[in-house]
Amino acid sequence: MPRQLRAEQTRATIITAAADLFDRHGYESTSLSDIVEHAHVTKGALYFHFAAKEDLAHAILEIQSRTSRRMARDIDGRGYSSLESLIRVTFGITRMAVEGPIARAGLRLAAGDVAVRPPLRHPFREWSEMAAGKLLGAVKESDVHPDVDAEAMAHSLVSFFVGSRVVSRAVEPVARQPRRTADMWRLTIRALVPTPRRARYLGLVAQLERELRAVA
Repeated sequence: MPRQLRAEQTRATIITAAADLFDRHGYESTSLSDIVEHAHVTKGALYFHFAAKEDLAHAILEIQSRTSRRMARDIDGRGYSSLESLIRVTFGITRMAVEGPIARAGLRLAAGDVAVRPPLRHPFREWSEMAAGKLLGAVKESDVHPDVDAEAMAHSLVSFFVGSRVVSRAVEPVARQPRRTADMWRLTIRALVPTPRRARYLGLVAQLERELRAVA
């Protein structure tokens, strides 16, 4: 195996192991020695790629941000309405959390005391700005009540989304997250969407929940 490919695989293994431990035990309760043992690598291999535990946390946040932005761009390119795009992005982020530890660890790191280093932007700020733009688009498309404060609603929606995942992680298995995302949207749609348009979006939420529960 070429040396560069082997180094990339080792780095990915370390990141995944760290993400799993950060997700299960928290950043402060996880040591570099724990990560070395969990990744089945030497300390030298870890220090070759990461000088400190903070660098590992930053790498996880970078991967989460890059993956989320790529997923959102892909959804944007499919011609969905603004509200449908926003709903699909939240289910996409939920799917990432169900399928692997990096998205789950990224959420726990972002919600904790780990500083997000520039030029990386805080994921909650990115999500809020994206949601505000989609909600403004949904107002123009008459899918959301015209008097909705898009910025305030976006902040509340991200808080709802993040908060439900934080609570769920503490009290129930990760496979329950598709249901929680769907519950969030059922409540939100009934509050934001005019009655004649609700059935379409409630049906979409039910469809996305079924698809995600099939892989959870």
